[in-house]
Amino acid sequence: MEHKNDARSDAGSRSKANIALLVFLVIAAFFLIVEHRAHLVGWLPYLLLLACPLMHRFMHGGHGHRRHGPGQASSESSEEKK
Repeated sequence: MEHKNDARSDAGSRSKANIALLVFLVIAAFFLIVEHRAHLVGWLPYLLLLACPLMHRFMHGGHGHRRHGPGQASSESSEEKK
């Protein structure tokens, strides 16, 4: 029975440690962004240019541009002509 109580106290301390780590990371990210805002603003045009091919690559899945084998493409093209 002692192991169950120990496991519960470990889980509580882990969650408190995770919350403390998360708070620390948020504070560190805030100060990093505030202090280096000039550097980040200079990179924005390049980030936008980089986002274009990435969005094109990963977001063009639902337009029906699927690759077909040679037999499938010929049967579909004959059905479209009818």
